[in-house]
Amino acid sequence: MVTLGNLFIFLLLMAVAAWFWHSHGIRERALSAVRRHCKKMDVELLDGNVAFRRLGLIRDTRGQRRFARIYGFEFTVTGEQRHQGSVVMFGGRPGPIEMDAHPYREPPDSGRIIQMDDWRRRDD
Repeated sequence: MVTLGNLFIFLLLMAVAAWFWHSHGIRERALSAVRRHCKKMDVELLDGNVAFRRLGLIRDTRGQRRFARIYGFEFTVTGEQRHQGSVVMFGGRPGPIEMDAHPYREPPDSGRIIQMDDWRRRDD
């Protein structure tokens, strides 16, 4: 026979399971946002994942405090050093992505030589 206490425990367990399922989806969205950002910044995402750091109230772009999840990740520029980064998730929407200071890798030279006289004439 199902008692009210058993029903309450069952519903509580279902709510916890649903929260974990929802959190997993948010983590996947955070990973996708970090991958896009790393590609745009021309750095390599290490380990191919993000790790949950904490929950908190964070100010969004409008200055309002919102409940947010913060995920951490590691990236590299040279392949020798690991650098830390973090992404803030407001529900399913990514917020700011912050990266530690890291060396800047200059884009490869195109091999094109510009003559100073031609360059000066073009600006006139």
